[in-house]
Amino acid sequence: MAFDGIITMAMVKELQDTIHLGKIEKVYQPESDELVFNIHTKKGNVKLFASASSSSPRVHLIEQSVQNPPAPSGFCMLMRKHLQGGRIVSIEQKDSERIIEISLETLNELGFSVTKKLIFEIMGKHSNIILVDMTTGKIIDSIKRVSIDVNRARQLLPGLEYKYPPAQDKIPFRGISREELNTIEPVSKVILSKVGGISPAVARQLESESDPYGYLEALIDDIENGQTAPHVYTDDKGVPQEFHIMELAEFEGAERKEFDSLSRALAYFFDNKASSNRARQKSSDLVKAVSASLDKLYLKKQRLSEDLMKAENSEDLRLFGELLTANIHLVKAGASSVDVLNYYNGETVTIPLDERFSPSKNAQQYFKRYGKSKTAIKEKQIQLEETGTDIDYLESVLTYLNNAEDVDAIDALRSELVETGYMRRRRQAGGYKEKKYKPSPLKYVTSEGFHVLVGRNNKENDILTLKTAGKNDLWLHTKDIPGSHVIVQMEGRELTETLVYEAAAIAAYHSKARNSENVPVDYVEVKYVKKPAGAKPGMVIFTNNRTVWINPKIPT
Repeated sequence: MAFDGIITMAMVKELQDTIHLGKIEKVYQPESDELVFNIHTKKGNVKLFASASSSSPRVHLIEQSVQNPPAPSGFCMLMRKHLQGGRIVSIEQKDSERIIEISLETLNELGFSVTKKLIFEIMGKHSNIILVDMTTGKIIDSIKRVSIDVNRARQLLPGLEYKYPPAQDKIPFRGISREELNTIEPVSKVILSKVGGISPAVARQLESESDPYGYLEALIDDIENGQTAPHVYTDDKGVPQEFHIMELAEFEGAERKEFDSLSRALAYFFDNKASSNRARQKSSDLVKAVSASLDKLYLKKQRLSEDLMKAENSEDLRLFGELLTANIHLVKAGASSVDVLNYYNGETVTIPLDERFSPSKNAQQYFKRYGKSKTAIKEKQIQLEETGTDIDYLESVLTYLNNAEDVDAIDALRSELVETGYMRRRRQAGGYKEKKYKPSPLKYVTSEGFHVLVGRNNKENDILTLKTAGKNDLWLHTKDIPGSHVIVQMEGRELTETLVYEAAAIAAYHSKARNSENVPVDYVEVKYVKKPAGAKPGMVIFTNNRTVWINPKIPT
């Protein structure tokens, strides 16, 4: 998974064919290390996405809209000031490095034409996006400011002269000769250490080739002629493993998806790769907060259970009070205990006494402690039930967070946690008002043509079950396992065994047991599902249900 010099070269070629002479109309900053440029070209409007994140730095075109913060950051405002209205005059790659330079002509405050350069350094944890004034060669600003405390060799701060990253002692892949490549030992590690701009996967591919130079030369020609075949290799579960424009022998036999552009291949790879999935990054703080709350609730449940057990074992207190009252004449003043006959079983019982109190006061103390224990049983049972409900609710939220596949689903869950009091509402700049919630459940169609709706969070579950579904529709949910409400719209048709198993498989997939087998799923008509008064979102009770065991699966 490397955005190497070869991929950079191919991306530059694609951008040259797409956005050259385009006009930047808008600049957005969805995250602290991301930028999106809306560009007007002769062929229509396009979006250029750039990320300087340490885990997935990249530059490519995107098609989907990206959610932006309610108020732009200072860096975003600066970029808008300098770049909006600018025309792209060139897109180049710096040598064979992972550096893309976009030169733009813009107007300054006085109306004179000036040239500025947007530089994307795609270098792992050192990735950055820098805007440079080409008249002075000085940095206007960078998305990540690098001071002398961070890097003594190279600082990236406004006002400093821009300098390229230090050159490595390697031969660029675009400038290497056949003789130079032939003198390198044909071992991937050696090739990687001698040839610049290639990734480990490419080095391993060159190691396997009988004519490495011919292979590399043909690849460069294909890029320059726009004849590449971008593709993504996936595992048997469809999770992306690697992307490239060249065949990689190490992935021979693996599943692969072909794309008509490198941008589409990169968008698919990074959107679906778990380690760089935008939704997972967005939900990390929520997962931590919910997990921390669950840990507290688990501890509270354990302590309440222990207290309840002690309270339930309080019959001895009543017995001691009763026996002490019946044998009060046997107690000597100042005694720490007394032995009396238990007339229930004929055994002798030793009753501890508080030397400070009289015998009758000791008896009253035992009855008082017994009364408190009986009251505690009721209170602890109520608290234990409430704690159990809170645990069930938060476990369901955690399941939705772990299964969420888009940012909208994460935002809906954040809103739900705020409404239920588990999180504080974020302060929004500029008097921003939160958007009204619009349910958008997941939708599937079974092999028999039945429409299936799946809630993405507890609020959506309530809407589906209590408002959307008809009383004769089918309702499904994993048995005693956190998961989504699943509604099958029957539309007057008969229930079939095939439908039950397919819908149950969908319910199992959208639950905590997604990666398990033989998952129990309850199903019942919606008319038998009720929501208790005051219950938390998504919490319902139901009767007349039946259960099937199924492996999780969604329709393809």
